[in-house]
Amino acid sequence: MFSVSLVTYRNQFADIKDLINSVLESSCSCFYIVDNANDPVLAKEISALQNDRIKYVPMSENRGFGSGHNAAIKKSMSEGCDYHMIMNPDIKFDPGTLEKIEMFMESDKEIGLVMPKTLFPDGLLQRNCKLVPAPADLIFKRFFPEFLVRFRMKRFMMCDYDHDAVLDVPYLCGCFMAFRCSVLNKTGIFDERFFMYPEDIDITRRIFSAGWRTVYYPGAEVIHEHNRESGKNMRMLWIHIVNMIRYFNKWGWIFDPERKKINKRIVELNKDKLLR
Repeated sequence: MFSVSLVTYRNQFADIKDLINSVLESSCSCFYIVDNANDPVLAKEISALQNDRIKYVPMSENRGFGSGHNAAIKKSMSEGCDYHMIMNPDIKFDPGTLEKIEMFMESDKEIGLVMPKTLFPDGLLQRNCKLVPAPADLIFKRFFPEFLVRFRMKRFMMCDYDHDAVLDVPYLCGCFMAFRCSVLNKTGIFDERFFMYPEDIDITRRIFSAGWRTVYYPGAEVIHEHNRESGKNMRMLWIHIVNMIRYFNKWGWIFDPERKKINKRIVELNKDKLLR
């Protein structure tokens, strides 16, 4: 049994209608729509769907992406769900996709977190499998010309591995994550110190460090529009920078011995998936 959550903030109903329909076509037990803007118009439109599986959750204030999903995760775990899936409003998928992910997680009880293969709308692969980052990885990726940092980025983004194979990954993208609820009970849910962006790095490494598998699964595919708001909007760029500072303050800037151990372990786990 799995549940799903979507966090919205000033999203138009028309923009999320197709995603809502796709989720409702699946076998999910409950679909939480967490509204960080507490928009009465959106609430009315969702209520008009008259579907008992939809639980509209208005938030009194916008405390961020992780906080919004936490509100749903807590409800999901209290209902006894085995799995909980989170997704961005700009995600699309075919019927049966969520069930494929559920079956894959059922097949291996050591899996704590899964991200499916993520594609751009034109069908190109999104490089959403990454090693645990050092500060330089994120600075170089954001601000340096590609030709100057190509080799470092190739390693950081795990480009040398076969993305048609199942990979163990210590940093999975938060655009779509499927969690085993029993694992979240042990490792904790999203760290609400992060308003937005590094909460996916943080929760993936915590689950992996606790001994569970954090897995990229190409047997299920989703489309992600990937608007890269922090690359176009100065306010979002500032939010990104502030929250990455919080992340490195938590885990360490230059001195982060666990980062090195995790990334070394990932190389060992995936050595048979290297492209030849």
